[in-house]
Amino acid sequence: MTADRSRPTYFPRLAAERLDIALCRASAAIARAADAHAGEHGLGVGQHLVLKMLEAVGPCSQQTLSEELRIDRTVMVSVCDDLEKAGHVRRERNPRDRRSYAVTITDAGHRRLTEAEASIPGFLEDTFHDLTAAERDQLRVLLGKLLRLPD
Repeated sequence: MTADRSRPTYFPRLAAERLDIALCRASAAIARAADAHAGEHGLGVGQHLVLKMLEAVGPCSQQTLSEELRIDRTVMVSVCDDLEKAGHVRRERNPRDRRSYAVTITDAGHRRLTEAEASIPGFLEDTFHDLTAAERDQLRVLLGKLLRLPD
């Protein structure tokens, strides 16, 4: 007798007993959705996060961006390269440490971020539509605990 391939039967059981696997698969699915959404709007997820942080905290080094956004530093170089080529950021010598560069958002970067941010609420609503507002808040709290974020 062959297994019916029309409906998964093993994965639901696996996910129920292995929260790590369930979280990894959910994270991967949401990451794919975020990448697809970002691609539709012409700004990669990493690029969006960099512009968002620069707007919030001001100029900072690629190392700081990498550490704060939890993006591998080698990936961060290409993210900043692409943003710089598009005119959304500029790199200048860091006045506090002449050995490093400060990445600064440009006016074009501010405009691009504003455009990208406008589509985020709809994306989040579509992505998390199966969760109630209370469940979304609970998920936010639980993820904060897992990531050891301050309350």
